[in-house]
Amino acid sequence: MPPLEIGPEDWLAIGLTARLAAVTLVVLFAIGTPLAWWLSRSRSAVAGLVSALVAMPLVLPPTVLGFYLLVLLGPRGPIGELTQSLGLGTLPFTFSGLVVASTVFSLPFVVQPLQASFSALGERMLEAAATLRAGPIDTFIHVVLPLCRPGFLSAAVLGFAHTVGEFGVVLMMGGNIPGKTQVLSIAIYNRVEAFEYAHAHVLAGGLLVFSFVSLLALQWFNRGRGGSRLVGGDA
Repeated sequence: MPPLEIGPEDWLAIGLTARLAAVTLVVLFAIGTPLAWWLSRSRSAVAGLVSALVAMPLVLPPTVLGFYLLVLLGPRGPIGELTQSLGLGTLPFTFSGLVVASTVFSLPFVVQPLQASFSALGERMLEAAATLRAGPIDTFIHVVLPLCRPGFLSAAVLGFAHTVGEFGVVLMMGGNIPGKTQVLSIAIYNRVEAFEYAHAHVLAGGLLVFSFVSLLALQWFNRGRGGSRLVGGDA
């Protein structure tokens, strides 16, 4: 039996998955960093409510989350009607829609490691920076970021890897359009549905190796740096 080769459609799915994970990670850091900073400093009841909402994807079935996102962003949903009125069309079954769904679904995997890292920072270094007349932005860039580098690395690895492995939420939100919304996990599902188990093994094995190596490298880094345990849950 000749060795199995990854076909053009599979490469499209791999490329789309990598692009989705990269774009989503940028959005996650843009949203998750200030959110995690606020959650780590605030003691209000609102912060507890927001923290619970952010953590919802950890316990909510992906298909349920994908369904409600589809309703909200669809042509008859409140957000969908807004995007249509602005001439932006609708987000479901588009790459942009996948980014939105992936951001919501992977948000706790970025916010929680950052929040834990910010909380462990304490006030002493911030107060020292303030006595040197450093502004909030300077303090964050030159004090917080270097000291919380392990937290940012953990958030990057978990956010990227979790987005790569998504299935239910992206299937609900994006469907199964080759080259447009068909990500790697859906391509594997298609192979299994077609009883092409050997081909599915090639794709699934590659995803398994990627996930294991990513987490193993992160564990080695955290152990070498004396980093804290990660906060997360099952996808």
